[in-house]
Amino acid sequence: MQVPSQVEYERATSVDHALTLLSRPDTRALAGGHSLIPMMKLRLAQPEVLVDINGLTELAFIAYDGSQLRIGALARHADLLDSAVAGQHFPIFGDAERVVADPIVRLWGTVGGSLCQADPSEDLSAAFAAARATAVIRGRDGDRTVQVREFHLGPYETVIGPGELLAEVRVPVRPGTGSAYEKVARRVGDWSVAAAGAVLRLGGSARNPVVKDAGIGLTAVGAEHFVAAQAEEFLVGRKADAETFAAAGAIAAEHCHPVADQRGPEDYKRHLVAELTARALRRAAARAGHTA
Repeated sequence: MQVPSQVEYERATSVDHALTLLSRPDTRALAGGHSLIPMMKLRLAQPEVLVDINGLTELAFIAYDGSQLRIGALARHADLLDSAVAGQHFPIFGDAERVVADPIVRLWGTVGGSLCQADPSEDLSAAFAAARATAVIRGRDGDRTVQVREFHLGPYETVIGPGELLAEVRVPVRPGTGSAYEKVARRVGDWSVAAAGAVLRLGGSARNPVVKDAGIGLTAVGAEHFVAAQAEEFLVGRKADAETFAAAGAIAAEHCHPVADQRGPEDYKRHLVAELTARALRRAAARAGHTA
């Protein structure tokens, strides 16, 4: 039986209280715990203090303020999946949440916890990167903002420092935008073999739509900051059609860095990247056409 090492437990009663507790050395915030607790059992994470932040209900919200979608760090996966306002503006989040683990995990796991875990195979990081979201990090001296594309420093490592807490994620909302997420896993609820998310803003005419802006996020294939930057650059200004999207998928596959493992060899994962990127772009374009 695997058990974690001895750890102290503190329950935060407010955000300020949590920030004070988190300023202590070797301290980790506990939200849903579905990633942290298994790592502690395997002794891959050995914090000396766990700060339970589940009582901070002020961080459990999803709202639209007229220009951006705001998602509190303690919003549960199920909350984001069920949110009508999130689904209206960014169906990519519903697509991604449907393939996150299972209903039990989605009821308890949090959006902020997934981002802070920084697992290379985690779905929401790619979705938020594609949407060019901004993370709001709260510290005892106030808030600072970091682009989600700069939030992850590497596997299981983020820019959050001692005495700081991810408070919310903000996603800019612009007219004519569509989004989608595509994933291949060995079985339902499993980590990705590969996945791709796309956010497109279209211009031009209904008969000849043109890509005005593009975001592409990749999961589990070694894409830097979860982003397919070269494919995004290729898309801007080009006709939004299947041929363009297939070419963008090929570029995304060329510039990612998958690793062969029990889920498949490198060439298979590159094939998936090309196909899933093209699929996500096609669905995003179709959805953008409906909202233009």
